[in-house]
Amino acid sequence: MSHNAFITDARIDGEDTGPLAGLTVGIKDNISTAGVRTTCGSATLAEYVPPYSATVVDRLLEAGATVVGKTNMDEFGMGTTTETSAFGPTENPAAEGRVPGGSSGGSAAAVAAGEADVALGSDTGGSVRCPAAFCGVVGIKPTYGLVSRYGLVAYANSLEQIGPLAPTVELAAEALDAIAGPDPRDATTRAPPEGTETDYPAAADADVEGMTVGVPTELVEGADDGVRTVFEDALDELRARGASVEAVSLPSVETAVQAYYVIAMSEASSNLARFDGVRYGTDGEDGEDGTEGNWNDSFAAAREAGFGEEVKRRVLLGTYALSAGYHDKYYKRAQDARAWVKRDFEEAFESVDLLASPTMPVPPFELGESLEDPLRMYLADANTVPVNLANLPAISVPAGETDEGPVGVQFVAPAFGEATLVRAGSALE
Repeated sequence: MSHNAFITDARIDGEDTGPLAGLTVGIKDNISTAGVRTTCGSATLAEYVPPYSATVVDRLLEAGATVVGKTNMDEFGMGTTTETSAFGPTENPAAEGRVPGGSSGGSAAAVAAGEADVALGSDTGGSVRCPAAFCGVVGIKPTYGLVSRYGLVAYANSLEQIGPLAPTVELAAEALDAIAGPDPRDATTRAPPEGTETDYPAAADADVEGMTVGVPTELVEGADDGVRTVFEDALDELRARGASVEAVSLPSVETAVQAYYVIAMSEASSNLARFDGVRYGTDGEDGEDGTEGNWNDSFAAAREAGFGEEVKRRVLLGTYALSAGYHDKYYKRAQDARAWVKRDFEEAFESVDLLASPTMPVPPFELGESLEDPLRMYLADANTVPVNLANLPAISVPAGETDEGPVGVQFVAPAFGEATLVRAGSALE
């Protein structure tokens, strides 16, 4: 695998028949697979083999797909470039020398390189849509609750969803159709409201006649010039197919990145507490001289040895935000900002059917370019994180290229509006 898209090569055969029969699928390495190691891109889980498979894996196998391996990722999903993996960075097959995006970069690279027909990623703040845009493939982030998270190693429970990546909108829709639906093992899953269109593959008909597309000015103004040119061309294509385009405003997105990172890091601080060398993770040394020490020393040694720099940074910041005296100053204010984001989306959807923006405001970074500047990496998520804060569905569809690499267009719909996203996305293919 020349682009380091996979951490583990493994074959798990699905059923002989089904809508995905004959298709190969890569599974992001934070999604559990029975008998096949699941590392989360971290040294602390380098040899962990789960005893069960995630619901989404079982559903893909029942649909006839064949798993061909576990894909590379930013450690515990924390990154935008797939360079924080303990197993080395993944290179972008669609833009050599550049990152594939993250944190599901291995999944996007596997699809872009033809090493898997479909792949699963997880999207906490854009981690399916960002690599889809950077690698020139399709990525869907479903409505929160549409797809089971049972078997997904948690980073930030209230934000993340598993979603498919594929070379075409229709194939991504077929994969979504296979994995969607309530799961008794995940209490956050729910069925779409009665009367909701749920035949996602059938919605890939490119029929946007009469559709109203809103363009949030805040998500376009800061984009790279080349990205904006490609995006405007995509809007012209939608107009040519009978859609109308109008400007809308989402004032709250100005604070969305800050709110997102406070919430995500706080939840990560809680979730990653289990990787202490006792329940999960590498063993910590008892004491400096090898004699028995206290538990705190052992836990600290295990986490120091097992976690990479970005994970340590986010756990420390999340612990700080939740600490006594700072909870109301940071975490509570971030939750208030999240409510503001949800309200702005609801108001926008009163006048439009869906929203459109560049998926990423910049082309793919060069490998190594953003590692010394984590703030730049965080700010690159400005167009994707509001969707997760509002628990809405979104899709990234290839729209063209700049000299630096592919550009994706993001569509966002009201809750359980995946069929509308598929319809609009297929109009750009």
